[in-house]
Amino acid sequence: MNASTKAIATENDPRWRALLERDAQADGSFYYSVKTTGVYCRPSCAARTPRPENVCFYDSREEAEQAGYRPCRRCRPDAPPLAAQQAEKIAAACRLIADSETFPSLDELAQSVGMSKFHFHRLFKQITGLTPRGYAASQRQQRLNSALKNAETVTDAIYDAGYSSNGHFYGESDHFLGMTPSDYRRGGTNAEIRFAVGECALGAILVAQSARGVCAISLGDEPEALVHELQDRFPKAQLIGDDADFERLIAKVVGFVEAPQIGLDLPLDVRGTAFQQRVWRALQEIPSGATASYADIAQRIGSPKSVRAVAQACAANLLAVAIPCHRVVRSDGALSGYRWGVERKQALLERET
Repeated sequence: MNASTKAIATENDPRWRALLERDAQADGSFYYSVKTTGVYCRPSCAARTPRPENVCFYDSREEAEQAGYRPCRRCRPDAPPLAAQQAEKIAAACRLIADSETFPSLDELAQSVGMSKFHFHRLFKQITGLTPRGYAASQRQQRLNSALKNAETVTDAIYDAGYSSNGHFYGESDHFLGMTPSDYRRGGTNAEIRFAVGECALGAILVAQSARGVCAISLGDEPEALVHELQDRFPKAQLIGDDADFERLIAKVVGFVEAPQIGLDLPLDVRGTAFQQRVWRALQEIPSGATASYADIAQRIGSPKSVRAVAQACAANLLAVAIPCHRVVRSDGALSGYRWGVERKQALLERET
């Protein structure tokens, strides 16, 4: 094959475009060698673009090396991809935060993974969707939830969870507990939650409301199972059912399920971490009749690499239809999981479109 024919064959190969665009997402799917330099590279290699007649493509590193080429010293194709290396470093920083009794400084975290603090801060937020301090706060909240159930006093739980003072803790706790720490520790004692169960085209539906707003909308096959789920969340809360006034609220929710075009405007009692609430606000901005992918939502909240965390936040949503996680689909448009069943997700989308 002469040089001209070889160049044409290379340029017609779809892998050539990935090489030209230095597409990091193609790393690992193929490698290319350059005859004039004797090396093989990743698609994302920042070296000067080779002439197409000098390029050969390989499915694996082993094939390129068997053909007599050595790894490029610039992109290091024989090492893990840069994205994987960065993810591992951020995971190590996350473990350090989780295992530390007090929040490590930004300098300490950056030094532990061998980065400058500015690059580390930017990369941490890009991968996790949170700043290091925000991630530490999320970890502290999780420890607190466990500590409140096991510690002898609320004060013990506060310090066991890593809060430096009572004032700092009380400034955050109401936001994610939805009640006083003492009441949460006692399984919702003193919390008054009104609820009603009804029927809609999707099966049984339960709507529950705290003093702040609607705190749960659940769908299922059996009404009793929905009530038991609510009781398990707050075993000592005062659950009030059979309220005629409240049943008008569930009628409003059922009406929305049946005819989404009427809209649903309810005061909500939304409890979650800072990242979850960012995701849920983005979900509420998806108009009825439209869908978005998990990657779209990650992009909208400014954390394009946090696709998996976005999916987890959708799964943690307790407010069916009010926070429309059913409008989130895979990048190819296919349906993914849904807390209340994929069939219900499909039915909700069909009603909206």
